[in-house]
Amino acid sequence: MSDAKQTAFMQAYTDCHGPFLRYCSAIAYGRMDVQDLVQDVLLSAYQQFDRIERKDQLLHYLVRAARNRAASAWRLGRRSADLCERQAARLQERGATPEQLLDVQLLYKALDRLPEQQREALVLFEVSGLSMAEIAVIQNCAEGAVKTRVSRARAALRGRLEGRSELPAAAILHVLILLLP
Repeated sequence: MSDAKQTAFMQAYTDCHGPFLRYCSAIAYGRMDVQDLVQDVLLSAYQQFDRIERKDQLLHYLVRAARNRAASAWRLGRRSADLCERQAARLQERGATPEQLLDVQLLYKALDRLPEQQREALVLFEVSGLSMAEIAVIQNCAEGAVKTRVSRARAALRGRLEGRSELPAAAILHVLILLLP
């Protein structure tokens, strides 16, 4: 492990940390341990760091790697009750009320039913705080397509959560963002 490589990686990763951690927390909920996902992706990225041509786009690499790692868990389509309980306990430690926990659970069920590209665009925009342009690079599409995906995802969430939660979808997303690491 060279000190120069480690320093360069840490400099590139510093700005990515918050958005990447929030993205992983959102996609892993109930399916895998967030810390395992983050550590697995970071280890892989560090090992491949010399091969990454655009170091300024490390976040894009990390998001794609996390998405690929989580894809197998999504394909299983099952949530682990044990993981959900542990993650709910973490949220309670951060001050979540029982009502907020229920809202978060409803949100994840609704997110699961979105098409993958819409779900990812929404999470990257609303939870990770990336710009439409950054998401377009990650999703390899036009910025207008990202705007459409986010808009359709928001509309679908509103429709699915209407009457099932006291909070609108945007408020639930806000609660989720506040509770994520």
